Amino acid sequence: MKAKVRWMDDMKFSGECDGKSIEIGGENLTPMQLILMSVAGCTSYDVVDILKKFREPVEGFEIEIEGERREEYPRYFTKIKLNYKFKGKLNRDKVIRAIELSQGKYCSALAQMKIGGVKVEWEYEIKE
Repeated sequence: MKAKVRWMDDMKFSGECDGKSIEIGGENLTPMQLILMSVAGCTSYDVVDILKKFREPVEGFEIEIEGERREEYPRYFTKIKLNYKFKGKLNRDKVIRAIELSQGKYCSALAQMKIGGVKVEWEYEIKE
């Protein structure tokens, strides 16, 4: 994987990776917001994929993520909390297993946070 970030003007940057691009800063997402969304996106991808393999009838899914940061610089994350929200007639044990597999084995972005000492909490809800 190879990426580059180029300064555009003021505090606005353009990032490119593997032929895809995103604007960073300015009126767009900040790097720390992107990190938080990357963690949520990574675990979301895993959980939905695992539930599909379990043949669970997922009708809807979203995840909310909150991050707490240090007051001093560098202001890295110290804690994140994920709330997995599902829609459908899902087996609770399979939902928990999918989340645990993502959290403990598959989600590289989340693993990177844990290696850095970030405390990770999670909860889930299922609405039929």
